[in-house]
Amino acid sequence: MTTLLSLPHSPREFGFYLDGAFHGGRPLFERASPAHGVPVSRIPKCTVADLEAAVVAARRAFEDRRWAGLPGAARGAVLLRAADILRRRRDEIAYWEVLENGKPISQARGEIDHCIACFEVGAGAARLLHGDSFNNLGDSLFGMVLREPVGVVGLITPWNFPFLILCERVPFILASGCTMVVKPSEVTSATTLLLAEVLAEAGLPNGVYNVITGSGRSIGQALTEHPDVDMLSFTGSTAVGRSCVHAAADSNFKKLGLELGGKNPIIVFADSDLEDAADGAAFGISFNTGQCCVSSSRLIVERSVAAEFEALVAAKMARIRVGDPLDAATQVGAITTAAQNDTILGYIARGTAEGAQLLAGGQAVDLGRGQYIAPTLFAGVTPDMAIAREEIFGPVLCSLRFDTVEEAIALANDTVYGLAASVWTKNIDKALTVTRRVRAGRFWVNTIMAGGPEMPLGGFRQSGWGREAGMSGVEEYTQTKSVHVELGKRAHWVTG
Repeated sequence: MTTLLSLPHSPREFGFYLDGAFHGGRPLFERASPAHGVPVSRIPKCTVADLEAAVVAARRAFEDRRWAGLPGAARGAVLLRAADILRRRRDEIAYWEVLENGKPISQARGEIDHCIACFEVGAGAARLLHGDSFNNLGDSLFGMVLREPVGVVGLITPWNFPFLILCERVPFILASGCTMVVKPSEVTSATTLLLAEVLAEAGLPNGVYNVITGSGRSIGQALTEHPDVDMLSFTGSTAVGRSCVHAAADSNFKKLGLELGGKNPIIVFADSDLEDAADGAAFGISFNTGQCCVSSSRLIVERSVAAEFEALVAAKMARIRVGDPLDAATQVGAITTAAQNDTILGYIARGTAEGAQLLAGGQAVDLGRGQYIAPTLFAGVTPDMAIAREEIFGPVLCSLRFDTVEEAIALANDTVYGLAASVWTKNIDKALTVTRRVRAGRFWVNTIMAGGPEMPLGGFRQSGWGREAGMSGVEEYTQTKSVHVELGKRAHWVTG
């Protein structure tokens, strides 16, 4: 028995969060549910002056060491309390993710569970963060490497996973001892503001977590360029990531953490369990309606089983339940923005025009309201086609064929990206050979989009810089200081 949740009677008005308090008095951006077409939230259009005040608050909170000066155990205790509060508020936060983003409620609940795990891992990492020592410099010199928080972090998050990507960063930033200013996407800001409530209840000091809402063009750009922000973490397109690099260089050479685009391969060998692999391919492109940087959008399948396998994937796609995301039975919800909906449909039309064979989907789904697209499979795709090279960011899978292991690896690496990849085979030699030679920051063997926050996340090449989550994700927000201690009396340089 599935449950269809109700829509709010009127949109909820949120305030921006600055130095431990919510503030209003700004013009409001009204967000309509992409699945239902009705207003659900009203978010402040903050000013650059608001951003400036947030950076000042974060800087003050960092410099007076109200957070960085605490023992790691004390920081970890706050993060554990936040995890408990998230567990209590799981369904509420998931509901707001659905309203603003359009993802299915069952998926949103699973994402909140992942976010709880991020806070729990971050809590442990706060206690384990450490430097190093060098006892091999001779009897007269002792060396230490101190690991210190980088300072004030600017965090810009996208609309496709508003809360999940936020929580894959915030606990680890906090574990390091940093303070932050967060700029969420203007279309999915609600849950970032709800996290402010969670962190305040958990005991996070004022000024450590600040949220300034508004457009990327004004607030996001100002945060990227701000000379008193020590590090910027940005998740989004490679094009905007490139502009972040230029802005950082032109301001204060701030450190950057970038998770950017992907055109990720799923490599299927003839000796794999084809039913399992087909299910993985359908899931890998349809999860979050394909609006996922690690979506497996390039199917690279061994020619001897390609026709059979493509038919299996097409049949599975046809059975995917596209529908109202507030219905617990729905597997694929709405496209988050009208602009992205048009982009995806434009790529589908372009694939047909380029000569690819449409085996599944290929059209909008009319549910009476909202914007939906059926999971789509193209066969007969060649590497030069736009649908094979460009990030579509939607539920569109392109199938290419190979004959040898070398050809499969070459096709997988024939991209400017390197975010994620998967391989399906029962042969351990092939699995490890492909895993070692395909350039991607995340890799799955006989599964897809698996794992938790214990391991690092990030990409190669134009898919980004740096790593999030796990101990690597805490260390990313630190810098190291080498310390040399002279023991005994120092030999003088000036003599005579």
